[in-house]
Amino acid sequence: MSDEQTTHFGYQTVREEEKAGRVRGVFTSVASRYDVMNDVMSVGIHRLWKDAMMDWLAPRPGQKLLDVAGGTGDVSFRFLGRAGHGHATVCDLTESMLVEGRKRAEAERLEDSLDWVAGDAMALPFPDNSFDVYTISFGIRNVTRPQKALDEAFRVLRPGGRLMVLEFSQIPNEMMQKVYDLYSFNVIPAMGQLIANDRDSYQYLVESIRRFPDQETFLGMVEAAGFEQAKYRNLSMGIACLHSGWKL
Repeated sequence: MSDEQTTHFGYQTVREEEKAGRVRGVFTSVASRYDVMNDVMSVGIHRLWKDAMMDWLAPRPGQKLLDVAGGTGDVSFRFLGRAGHGHATVCDLTESMLVEGRKRAEAERLEDSLDWVAGDAMALPFPDNSFDVYTISFGIRNVTRPQKALDEAFRVLRPGGRLMVLEFSQIPNEMMQKVYDLYSFNVIPAMGQLIANDRDSYQYLVESIRRFPDQETFLGMVEAAGFEQAKYRNLSMGIACLHSGWKL
């Protein structure tokens, strides 16, 4: 197999056309327990990271959000809450994650402000210049070709639109990174087994974090997609990172 035909799935090498199906399998498996596991894995800190994302994003009334790999809609609900009123489209590869999100939207009576679309980040089913804001949280590392996803983000954003990516990243301090790795590889898969009865999916998620580019490398990818004023902010010493860019 040539390099053009393969990619990584955690620490495995797989054919590019296989990866999306494998990722869908992971999230189908964990969908019903996904939000609970996020709280447990991060000790609730993912909520602070998403709040920091909203602080930097500063949603405005009437904006149209596209939340890619949006899963159960956690970021979209936050966006709508901050904006006061607006519209969010949650796009995700995994239908069962969207089903969980729809249940929450109905419970919170927000059905009219949300659309739920099954779709691929590398080939978004939306016209050019359609959205004011594009977000992707803890999802771009699961995309077969992240650069293609960023190119698509640029395409569907209106001129003046904003990209915001929240993703796990690298801790600049080598000793702290080693401590974090010990936690990640030893504790998180065990939690996945205990809470979601699925060790393998969480083993993949930990491995996928380690395969993702560091902050500066990813910043270059954001700029290569055409975004300007591209910047990043580390969260929790670099365990997670926010990347921002504008379509100008």
